[in-house]
Amino acid sequence: MSTDRSNQSSAAVGWTVFASIMLIMIGVFQAIAGLVAVVNKKFYVVGEAWIFQFDVTTWGWIHLIIGVVVGLAGFFLLTGTVWARLVGITVAFIAAIANFAWLPWYPIWSIIVITVCVFVIWALSVHRRDITEA
Repeated sequence: MSTDRSNQSSAAVGWTVFASIMLIMIGVFQAIAGLVAVVNKKFYVVGEAWIFQFDVTTWGWIHLIIGVVVGLAGFFLLTGTVWARLVGITVAFIAAIANFAWLPWYPIWSIIVITVCVFVIWALSVHRRDITEA
């Protein structure tokens, strides 16, 4: 029983490209959501009281900074740097946690971002090949 190494390699590269594009998209959208929260404090309305009750401006800065870091990690992952895989997993985890805490302000968007972060973490942790090796 033989396995086709080229098929495995192209699948790993495909999932890495998927993860990097998703990280860039998450970063851009999260930075936009953070910028909206910083500029317009009345855009987001708090639904229920949760443990994490920061000011909307504070959440805006948190999301803006996380968005920039996530987008940069996605870009460097797309260029094929080895360290970007670990950084991508780490920032996707941080983004998922931040969006979980952001649920009272924007619940549907937070659930979408958490789901995409889970797929990114899976794609980066399962396939060990880098883009440069293919």
